[in-house]
Amino acid sequence: MKAVIIEKTNFEPAYHNAKLTDIPKPQLTEDGQALLDVHAVSFNHRELWIRKGQYPGIVFGSVLGADGVGRIAEIKGNSSKHQVGDRVVVMPSTGWNKDPRGPEEAYYILGGGHAQGIFSEHFVAQQDDLFKAPDHLTDAEAAALPLAGLTAWRAVFTKGQVREGQNVLITGIGGGVALLALSFCVAAGANVYVTSSDDAKILKAVKLGAQGGVNYKADKWGSQLQKLTHGEPFDVVIDGAGGDGVKVFTQILRLGGTIVSYGMTVKPKVDFTMAAVLRNIEIRGSTMGSRAEFGEMVDFVAKHKVKPVVSQVWPGLEYAEEAFNVMKAGSQFGKLVLSLKNNSKL
Repeated sequence: MKAVIIEKTNFEPAYHNAKLTDIPKPQLTEDGQALLDVHAVSFNHRELWIRKGQYPGIVFGSVLGADGVGRIAEIKGNSSKHQVGDRVVVMPSTGWNKDPRGPEEAYYILGGGHAQGIFSEHFVAQQDDLFKAPDHLTDAEAAALPLAGLTAWRAVFTKGQVREGQNVLITGIGGGVALLALSFCVAAGANVYVTSSDDAKILKAVKLGAQGGVNYKADKWGSQLQKLTHGEPFDVVIDGAGGDGVKVFTQILRLGGTIVSYGMTVKPKVDFTMAAVLRNIEIRGSTMGSRAEFGEMVDFVAKHKVKPVVSQVWPGLEYAEEAFNVMKAGSQFGKLVLSLKNNSKL
């Protein structure tokens, strides 16, 4: 079968190959497994960081990719949860069952490391790690859901504890996690505001339900946000940027407000000052989530008819390099997807 693997290069700075190659089709070896015919896969920035050598635990020669949707082609052992023909999304990691604090055992995200990835025509998973794809989602939308959806769910609800009527700020709108966090907060009845360096992305976010937003490159952008809320403070900030933003968040959050940090794409540290301590502001790290949270997220998406934003779809694994180039440019609004089935529901 065809698959996209990570292949080591000796270039400086590092940019390893994402190579399309033929590998053996995986086989079911134990009860409780299922074989999928993969219909579509989607990209996360994690794959780009792996290619840049900036991610720990890279296993060269392994299949890339954590996100995918497919139909069950074969089941080994009895299953009360699934049957052949079910369209399912895949839990994008292993080793974390239900503890809300963190993984119970060795934890691996799928692709490029110790847990085999899904950028392939077929994929074997534990049946417990498969969840029926919500019927309202196309294959491309379903493929875009797993990692970003799980990360956004934990950040918004487990760590941020977002509730109806709260004022929520989501930074860096345009990426998959930020956009799903927006959709989750809107569905929960929160008042959502966004930041971006691209005014066009802010306008798109407003069409998706945001109350408004500001360009964080503008002077006094925190004051601009407070004008949008008519002076009301924010309850929660969902942040994927890191860097100096915490200084502004400290000024616009209510006493006892919460900053949820799920990434630091701008700078890999934040300045948490005594001013934040005096205001009883909490900063909570959040990344990915458990299988239990994944199931809750998929149920929420089905109930509220949430749709991941898909920026672009290419017809096959052979277009992986084109998708990587778009991700490197950072111009996308939403997820980048490869469709593996010409007759699949796009």
